Amino acid sequence: MKKGWMSFVWIGIIAAIALMGLRFFVFTPGSSAQKAVTIRLSGWGGSPTEEALLQEVLQDFEALHPHIKVKHEVIADQYMDVIKTRLIGEAAPDVFYLDVSEAPFLIRKNVLEPLNPYIPLDFDLADFEPSLLNPFTEQGQIYGLPKDYSTLALFYNKRAFAAAGLTDPPQTWVELNQYAQQLTLDFDQDGRIDQYGVGVVPELARQVYKIKAFGGQLIDAEGRAAFATNKGGQGLKLLVDQYRQDRTSAQPSDVGTSFAGEMFGQEKAAMVISGNWAIPYLEDTFPEVEFGVAELPQIKNQSGTMVYTVAYVMNQQAEHKAEAWELIAYLTGKEGMKNWTSTGFALPTRRSVATDLGYDQDPLRAALVAGVNYATPWQGGEHLSVITNSFNNQFLSALLGEQSLKQAMDKAQKSANRQIKANE
Repeated sequence: MKKGWMSFVWIGIIAAIALMGLRFFVFTPGSSAQKAVTIRLSGWGGSPTEEALLQEVLQDFEALHPHIKVKHEVIADQYMDVIKTRLIGEAAPDVFYLDVSEAPFLIRKNVLEPLNPYIPLDFDLADFEPSLLNPFTEQGQIYGLPKDYSTLALFYNKRAFAAAGLTDPPQTWVELNQYAQQLTLDFDQDGRIDQYGVGVVPELARQVYKIKAFGGQLIDAEGRAAFATNKGGQGLKLLVDQYRQDRTSAQPSDVGTSFAGEMFGQEKAAMVISGNWAIPYLEDTFPEVEFGVAELPQIKNQSGTMVYTVAYVMNQQAEHKAEAWELIAYLTGKEGMKNWTSTGFALPTRRSVATDLGYDQDPLRAALVAGVNYATPWQGGEHLSVITNSFNNQFLSALLGEQSLKQAMDKAQKSANRQIKANE
């Protein structure tokens, strides 16, 4: 009995010591279990539904990582100007959105933390679409992990197609022009067109794949504008001829609308080239319009489209880089990405997630997913904003017939390169 009683005493003493140690670990001031690290995450705003979804995803992350709190900040206006100013002032967030078009500038300014040292082998980088990961990679260093994307695809009005005796979407640009002629309707004696075959957006961000289809390029090896060539002009001529000669296409502003999705929803155009963002907009705003989505018609027997993506990047000056990585890893990992893209507002950059969600088989999204394999990323070196402004001003002038396409592109290229040289 005495021996048993002593064993019981020793067990009690050991348990008490263990409990004291546990209490010391949990409650000692300055212990890692008591203090939570706060990570600042910045991005631009989305729709109320998207914002609510992001908050749910961040709450899931905090539940899985109780030692990390996320302070989410929405920068509503002049997003990149604000980020660049804060980076200069060493007041930038730990993690922030970076559009693919802005990536070359920030990468070469050495303000982003290379992520390679943080990425474990089981993170499965091969699961990311190469056309989405590569634009954030330079000299083998990964500076951002893409969170979602959209390509461009052809949206077509099924009722308008049926009325014109058309069944399947066009497969080539030649067929697109033929369809556009059949779908352009003039019901007015004054010559006003009631329905255009195609709604067009003449911005450079929508045209680069056309330039490349004929062997042209947006910039040269030195990052200068290089689109004003005969080859590049052939791609742009497709849009100009459709608008000026055939009169089968129109801009949204031509029919009193503000963007392509609205033009299509109001049935002012039977076809438009748009992205994934148009699907929830059309379903919510114009539920009576029955539409299909197809891959863009081929040009010169080549498939082509644009792809737009955004990555999570880490500030090189972030105080808590390990925790910042944990946030990025969750948001771009399979679980976090599946939660973020499960409603269809955005497309997942991981192949496995797209398959799990069935987007590669979805009648409205399969074409958008297929396009990522051959898409041209919306990227053009450090001076893309200068090149874009010059192009857009002059190309619109050519589209409206105020000058020839060659004159417009020569002016745009010279103006852009003059500004680039002045800024160097």
